[in-house]
Amino acid sequence: MKSAIKFGTSGWRGIISDTFTFANVELAAHSIAQYLNENPAAGAERRLIVGYDTRFLSREFATRCAQIVAGYGFEAWLTDRDAPTPAISHCLRLHKASGGINITASHNPPEYNGLKFNGANGAPCSSEVAKGIEAKAEALDGTSLSAARGEVRIFNPMPEYVTQLRKLIDFKALKRKPKKAVTDLMFGTGRGYLDTLLLKSGWKVDALHGELNPLFGNGHPEPIKENMGELLARLKKSKAALGLGLDPDADRFAVVDSDGSFISANDILVLALYHLVKNRKWTGAVVRTVATSHLVDAVAKLYDVPLRETPVGFKYIGAVMESEPVIVGGEESGGLSVKGHVPEKDGILACLLMCELVAYEGKPLKQILKEIMAQTGPILSDRINLRVTPQRKDELLQKFAAGLNDLGGRKVKGTVTIDGYKFLLEDGSWVMFRASGTEPVFRCYLEGKTKKQLAAYRQAALDLVK
Repeated sequence: MKSAIKFGTSGWRGIISDTFTFANVELAAHSIAQYLNENPAAGAERRLIVGYDTRFLSREFATRCAQIVAGYGFEAWLTDRDAPTPAISHCLRLHKASGGINITASHNPPEYNGLKFNGANGAPCSSEVAKGIEAKAEALDGTSLSAARGEVRIFNPMPEYVTQLRKLIDFKALKRKPKKAVTDLMFGTGRGYLDTLLLKSGWKVDALHGELNPLFGNGHPEPIKENMGELLARLKKSKAALGLGLDPDADRFAVVDSDGSFISANDILVLALYHLVKNRKWTGAVVRTVATSHLVDAVAKLYDVPLRETPVGFKYIGAVMESEPVIVGGEESGGLSVKGHVPEKDGILACLLMCELVAYEGKPLKQILKEIMAQTGPILSDRINLRVTPQRKDELLQKFAAGLNDLGGRKVKGTVTIDGYKFLLEDGSWVMFRASGTEPVFRCYLEGKTKKQLAAYRQAALDLVK
């Protein structure tokens, strides 16, 4: 029988009571425990940390996982309440655990739940480990799984995680220049973390959706512009300096400037690099995914910072962060971490960094970006999803593999193929096509110097695909 346990870019996800059932979650827990018994993490203790988000039955799923891994002789530490993914990741490293199981479907709709597995270093598990767990699940599926359930220790990850953030964020700067922020906690795990840290720093905070609601207010809990109308309305009314959003497991973020403008994850990475080098004097490299803006490259060149490029997925960024000093790493889909922190996305950290930057410079983020681009030249980004038939998808993959001579009136001067097909154009612009692994869709990433140029590339991509 083919197991339902299949890991994507960030864990296994499924619809509750369809594929995400107690039977399959138990199968995943047995598979992880048996995999770790056969492939012990070097230098780690026989300890697994288990956490969960605010979704329907997440605590019950997590409790079952903790009991099962404890039955295999692991110390099982279960968080005392729903907890942010980065807090769990930090505790893995601090307590030398062999790994961590996190019951969360991140920013997916409320009918979904999921399971993330992080390794001993706190990073999302590698593709090799994911495949090992999947293979173990297939071998066990349909067999009798009756391992004894062990005792579970309940613990609070918040104090240690907050201590870690105090090493990374200049809270004195926040206290010197307190402002006001509107936060949308999206009924998730970030409540009591982001809002409380700002309040303790003297900031005024208008916190939205800080209560538990497994249906996420009948909305989609992804921190993007379309889902944050209430935050925008409050921001304009309150004249706050920033609007800040987190997804349910607090690894993704949204940042809105004082005038209601959304600052993209691409630009947040740029601002973080600029701030940490210029104002905080940090040294090291910067790492971004292949789909992330080259404005990062321009700022890196401005400050003589080495640049690293990876495939899409934070696990690849995390791997670079583990191998060398990295000032900041991030991706266009809303993931960011910094030197000295976990090799995992941290939305709370990203939001606090933007508060810190505003406190340091006393300017809106849009103005700071404008000043950066006055030095680098304008670089604008966009992303669209292009739906195709399965047959057309295969045809296009063959066409991209053969190469393109020109696109949108510009000659192609190079192609990057570490993840999809990224066509580098003669003026420094680029267009990238990355096929979805689960549906007949191409993610198309675009970058140009003007809005007119972006529109031309967008139309060229549409014409090419259709």
